[in-house]
Amino acid sequence: MSTGWVAVGVRSTAMRRRRLGPEAIRALAARPSLAAALAELGTGPYAHDVRPDQTLAEAQRAVVATFVWNVRVLAGWAPRDGVVMLRALTAPVEALNIDEHLQRGREPVPPAPYQLGALATAWPRLAATAGVPALRSVLAQSSWDDPGSDDPHDVSVAIRLSAAGRILVDVPKARTWASAAAALVLARELAYRAAPPRTRVRFLASRVLGPAAGGALSLQELAGALPPAARWALADVSAPEQLWRAEAGWWARVDREAAAMADRDAAGAGALVGTVARLAVDAWRVRAALELAARGGHVAEDFGAVA
Repeated sequence: MSTGWVAVGVRSTAMRRRRLGPEAIRALAARPSLAAALAELGTGPYAHDVRPDQTLAEAQRAVVATFVWNVRVLAGWAPRDGVVMLRALTAPVEALNIDEHLQRGREPVPPAPYQLGALATAWPRLAATAGVPALRSVLAQSSWDDPGSDDPHDVSVAIRLSAAGRILVDVPKARTWASAAAALVLARELAYRAAPPRTRVRFLASRVLGPAAGGALSLQELAGALPPAARWALADVSAPEQLWRAEAGWWARVDREAAAMADRDAAGAGALVGTVARLAVDAWRVRAALELAARGGHVAEDFGAVA
């Protein structure tokens, strides 16, 4: 094993301590106000970006920004093939930047994009575009691929399916997670959109999930057409209102499997992938906890599905 991977293993072990963890997240969610939650959060592993005077939206963005910063630190220690994996694993964050770029002009003060640095796929070029056709042209010339439509919603769905496909290729240890994530993206399209998914969306879904799933016309049809690697994502879903629990279940399974992966492969790709996954899960849970604290800290029973 190269010295680069050994260094990644050591750094990954240290980085996993930069999580709040389920018990602390539940306590955060029970705080009586957002201000109280931020006062606590700003002294822990999210202090890099969280500030006590932030709004809920700003604080939730700051949590993701801290996650991105931690992954960039890991990238500084990783060998070249590790950086390729990290670039694919952070593609969903670049997708958030793209979504917000599509909305620019509609918000008085748009948020600053997440700073991906060397982990960006095409963001500097995408950020310079004005209008969907120009953005789509840049996407088509990058590993994001052509979303096949100028409709912002279709672009958003297409890039998420594209991100899953990239993880499938570049991060073998995360293939099951990527397939299941793509299944959830397509499930939401089938459950909540009046029109069937566009041809390009179906094509991108087919590359990850196979032609049968990509051609599904209903939630039930999709659940029965998924490949074994992704079938668990919709195992308990029979109606659209159950999708949020399926998504929470996806995060919970990723966390369990990532913990085991990091333990098994303490100085290799497993340590890197497992660490990034656990940091991402923690950030997702913290964002949910902040929203509950902002509502007065009344932790609902359903919060158990999140943390």
